[in-house]
Amino acid sequence: MPIPLQKQFTYEVSRAEADFLSPGMRVAVPFGKSKIFTALVYEKHNKPPTAYEAKEIHQILDESPLITEPQLKFWEWISAYYMCSLGEVMRASLPSFFLLESETVIRRNDQTFPNTELSEDERAIFSAVQHQTAIKIDDVVGILSRQNVLPVINNLLKKGLIDVQEEIFELYKPKLEKYIQLNDTYKNPEALQSLMEELKRAKRKSEAVLGYFSVKKHKDHLKLKEYKEATGISATIIKSLTDTGVFEIYTKAVDRNIYDKGELPLKELNGLQQEALVQVQETFSKHEVTLLHGITSSGKTEIYSKLIAQTLSAGKQVLYLLPEIALTTQIIGRLQKHFGNQMAVYHSRFSVNERVEVWNNVLGNTEKAQLVLGARSAVLLPFSKLGLIIVDEEHETSYKQYDPAPRYHARDASIVLAKIHQAKNLLGSATPSIESYYNAKHNKYGLVELNKRFGDSQLPDIELTDIKDKHKRKQMQGHFSDSLMEQIQESLTLKEQVILFQNRRGYSPVVECRSCGNSPQCPHCDVSLTYHMYNTQLRCHYCGYHQPLPVTCPSCGNPGLETKGFGTEQIETEISELFPNSRVARLDLDTTRGKHGFYKIITAFEDREIDILVGTQMLSKGLDFDHVSLVGIMNADNMLNFPDFRAHERSFQLMTQVAGRAGRTNKRGKVIIQTFNPCHQILQQISVYDYLGMYRDQINERHQFQYPPFVRMIKISLKHKDQYLVNKASEWLALSLRNNFGTLVLGPANPMIARIRNLYIKNILIKLPKDAPLAGSKDLIQRIRNSFESIAEFRPVRFIIDVDPFN
Repeated sequence: MPIPLQKQFTYEVSRAEADFLSPGMRVAVPFGKSKIFTALVYEKHNKPPTAYEAKEIHQILDESPLITEPQLKFWEWISAYYMCSLGEVMRASLPSFFLLESETVIRRNDQTFPNTELSEDERAIFSAVQHQTAIKIDDVVGILSRQNVLPVINNLLKKGLIDVQEEIFELYKPKLEKYIQLNDTYKNPEALQSLMEELKRAKRKSEAVLGYFSVKKHKDHLKLKEYKEATGISATIIKSLTDTGVFEIYTKAVDRNIYDKGELPLKELNGLQQEALVQVQETFSKHEVTLLHGITSSGKTEIYSKLIAQTLSAGKQVLYLLPEIALTTQIIGRLQKHFGNQMAVYHSRFSVNERVEVWNNVLGNTEKAQLVLGARSAVLLPFSKLGLIIVDEEHETSYKQYDPAPRYHARDASIVLAKIHQAKNLLGSATPSIESYYNAKHNKYGLVELNKRFGDSQLPDIELTDIKDKHKRKQMQGHFSDSLMEQIQESLTLKEQVILFQNRRGYSPVVECRSCGNSPQCPHCDVSLTYHMYNTQLRCHYCGYHQPLPVTCPSCGNPGLETKGFGTEQIETEISELFPNSRVARLDLDTTRGKHGFYKIITAFEDREIDILVGTQMLSKGLDFDHVSLVGIMNADNMLNFPDFRAHERSFQLMTQVAGRAGRTNKRGKVIIQTFNPCHQILQQISVYDYLGMYRDQINERHQFQYPPFVRMIKISLKHKDQYLVNKASEWLALSLRNNFGTLVLGPANPMIARIRNLYIKNILIKLPKDAPLAGSKDLIQRIRNSFESIAEFRPVRFIIDVDPFN
């Protein structure tokens, strides 16, 4: 069931129902006093439960299984490895339409008439149910124009005037398209000729029939809209011909996302790409997983395309995972040209209806879902003939699900999914994660390297600019050094494009009073409020709380408020003032909230409607722009000075990836990194693209201080609104864990932000040696958790387990 309980529940079914049911089918079941949930059949058996009496199922919802057997195995692995319930995996996997939950429905009691006086509210509800068969609680809220409607409903129940029951409502609505066809009567040549004779005097009607044949040609079905656009025939003429039985209009369910048939052949690979492709195929014969380490713009996508074509021709499905929805918009355009009508796209920005259609197409292994592109949730789709999984930009943190459970990592999960299906897995990146490269170097994965850019274009020239020195020499204009300003001017003069990277959104992360130093804080989180100038708001990026920017300091009343630090919005404002004739746009969470927000901005930049694009890390996700000659990284130090053992690795990856957006054609690009510490080792390694140097330094540090890949990590977080209770519970839990794991337990400690959404947080970290039995350790942690939750005082405290928390 889709609830966070670590067990299955037994329900009673009849012999006929048992014969019909099979694992993976949905059933509606009563749970608790009145709730009805959608559950999945896990197994059929003859062992009645001992702790409770089995209830009967409410109804069967499917005629065939909704999930596949390999998918159920995969769910079980996710549940066991990431220490969550199968119900939580089910809830994360299924589109919400499939998880129908009950709603309270109010019906009139036909046997009873009011013999007592009713209040005004009671009369309004009673009148509503008299005129409608049933109304929902939401309808009652609307009728009474208030939220607290239960007392009114209870009064009507006591008076016996209404009945209340739980019903299941389905939300999915298929998209219906209107089609037009000629009546079967006129498919006979003689009858058709007779019709045309009749219509000789009705010129527009005659044109309508002739137009039908010219547009339809060899099509099996002709859309009414397409017919109207091609012929220009009015709706009145079509209605007249339909009324007289010449035409028939019918509706048909169609997919919401249909891609045109791919017509273009695949690009020919150059010598290095062909060599890499052959090496990938050779490593697949020895390893189930291969890492393709190809520098930015080396043409990895073309290699992927060849492997996709080979897999599809063998009758197998392909899953292509991408870290960001932003990236899917570009890749869709590329792959659609080759695999159009075999392609489906799946991510969280799709509506419920769109996701249901993709799910059903993948489940049915239809032609429209042989190649599935998607973000991390696509790994949970019901594949039946999976032959290849491609994980593009495998190092990206976006593949990790942090909240809610299951807290899985799509890259790691895809390796297990491929093994279940006996498929191959290709991990691709210009800056692989330390763990993946370590596995490849130790022969756990195959390794293929591609060290030259496609078309022999050179890697961008990276220049480190010391902004501490520039400030001293007064060579800064706002947040821009003179060297960056010169390069921007040169690029704009040559009609080339510029990308400016600042990994912080908003106008300014801190607003401070000049007189007393007070800074507005979020009342629900331990963070300062970020200033957003476009709506003059202070906003919390953790809980969403917002307030207008105060005119005077809330603490001392003085008007002298100033901003500290800068985000993408401030960079956009400054660059627009410095270069008033250039077209500037911003790519961050604030500008891409809509379903097509990414697509509009990226398409406009590709079409050269934007000269300067300011953005956050969304810009680093493998996007391909032909006319970008300059990339400016505004402040490199923020990323380097982050309290995380992966900070240096991630800084290298992020800045190298952003730098790779420049000079992807024949002309060499330029990258300027502004920093207060140009001598920093990581920045020096970035400037010469020394991935191996970074890898050696980081792997040595991790071995010395015992971090992944040399240990496994499990993080336990406790959350509650009472700080004293969280501290007490975390001390008890840490002591219990130390009694079993000894010095492998670190903490309890406050995270960097110790309160979010009014919940105080304490973290405990467990480092497990690679040779320790993982399953046994997890069982032990689960037993300690059960003991923790059995203590009445600690029961309200949220207990969150995150396996591999920093992947």
